[in-house]
Amino acid sequence: MTDIEIAQSTAMEPVADVARSIGLAAEDLELYGQYKAKISMQKLRALQAQAADPAKRGKLVLVTAMTPTAAGEGKSTVTIALGDALRRIGKKAVIALREPSLGPCFGMKGGACGGGWAQVVPMEDINLHFTGDIHAITAANNLMAALIDNHLQQGNALGIDPRTVTWKRCVDLNDRALRNVIVGLGTRVDGVPRESHFQISVASEIMAVVCLSRSISELKERIGRITIAQTYGKRPVTFGELGCTGAVAALLKDAVRPNLVQTLEHNPAFIHGGPFANIAHGCNSINATLCALATGDYAVTEAGFAADLGAEKFMDIKCRMNGIAPSAAVIVVTARAIKMHGGVLRQDLAAENLAALEKGFANVRAHIANMKKFGVPVAVAVNRFATDTEAELSLVQRLAADCGCPAVLCDGWAKGGEGAVTLAETVVELCGRDSSFKNIYPLEMPLEKKIETLAVEIYHAARVEFEGKALSKLRQYEADGYGALPVCVAKTQNSISHDKNLLGAPEGYVFPVRDVQLYSGAGFVVVFAGDIMDMPGLPKAPAALNIDVDDDGVITGLF
Repeated sequence: MTDIEIAQSTAMEPVADVARSIGLAAEDLELYGQYKAKISMQKLRALQAQAADPAKRGKLVLVTAMTPTAAGEGKSTVTIALGDALRRIGKKAVIALREPSLGPCFGMKGGACGGGWAQVVPMEDINLHFTGDIHAITAANNLMAALIDNHLQQGNALGIDPRTVTWKRCVDLNDRALRNVIVGLGTRVDGVPRESHFQISVASEIMAVVCLSRSISELKERIGRITIAQTYGKRPVTFGELGCTGAVAALLKDAVRPNLVQTLEHNPAFIHGGPFANIAHGCNSINATLCALATGDYAVTEAGFAADLGAEKFMDIKCRMNGIAPSAAVIVVTARAIKMHGGVLRQDLAAENLAALEKGFANVRAHIANMKKFGVPVAVAVNRFATDTEAELSLVQRLAADCGCPAVLCDGWAKGGEGAVTLAETVVELCGRDSSFKNIYPLEMPLEKKIETLAVEIYHAARVEFEGKALSKLRQYEADGYGALPVCVAKTQNSISHDKNLLGAPEGYVFPVRDVQLYSGAGFVVVFAGDIMDMPGLPKAPAALNIDVDDDGVITGLF
């Protein structure tokens, strides 16, 4: 059976019943049909207050991964299986995940709700429109763009230099034709002509703002301080100066509240926010995490892509901003992916190859070392595939043990929570250890040095090479008072480095920074390395070719 067939064959419980299992009453929910709900604003405030007290909140468990390959790693599958398994061993666990983007659903990846018997449901709804959060973010982002262009058209009272407008329009699809556009063409009534750009919605600063805001008041404050352009005199202009912050926030009043759904085993999962980790900060919303911490003894969450991307940003941006820290981290690996990092082609992965496995394990070893730098206890989850041999699995476990890290076999795809019980027991043991969480860099460090620290300590580069415009912009940001912000590196997810072709654990290379952009509303500086783009394109054979819907509204081929 395919993932979607498994999901459609499993009876769901009313989400109100799932909510009761974690102490939420009917009045705490706003229902979106029988199986989806948003948390009420009043209850959200109460859960935030509870999670603010370390004595009243659960243990935070972060699931991350080795560097992804075309073979797949199954991070979300393991995350969901782990949450289900913790429940099976008598622990009150709650899952917090990101919302899928439509771009990957119709592009290369397909659905993003886990797989096999470790899924969140209703998977079709979650993968597509869900509760409309990403649509609201898209509308809010584009309302801002329209208001900026209207200001330029209607006299430009602020003296904005149109050439300096940095705010981009967005759409939640992979559409490379929109990367570079010209707006305002036509007659005088059609606007002020200027070059512009589109980005995918999940890379929008509004997505980051929603994910990092606890309340509507904070949401408005963050929107107001977003830097959108410069004046002719080179003074930074914030969106708040246009006087339209409230209108944008009005579109987001529901999008700021977390969504509650369930796993195939009827366990609770908060799914909210969807920033990509290769071009944004890559974590579900802080509100979803706080809700999970307040309602569970264990809050199981994940960060996008590998530990060098999602996990680092989870630690250095999200945790730092909100005074939280993980009690344990799990690195998801597969023997297949390790062999690809060891040089095996995808078509040859079914054959046992211990030499390639040992070579490719350098990638896992690097991620283990990186996670230990944050002072967090680490385990490796070996996501089992049918073609894995016992010799390969034993070698992965031995190599991890040599790094001082337990490696546990996980059969979540085939068995759901039952297949991750040993992993759950290992995580409980790790959470009982002393943790000395720390960040990779202090906020008072200059921006240039923060980037260099990440490049050397996490990406294992020898040094950083800044293009002139990037360096001058960093110095201007510091002069404007933004030097104490964390940095959010946008780079390929397919390598620890900036170059997708450098597999394994590259070292000693030059890490190129070609540009930077201030996200003053989100509260970080985005650093563009290599050829990374914030608007993906569709592949030659997109996943959209496989998706269909019948007269009864039943969707097939989503994954």
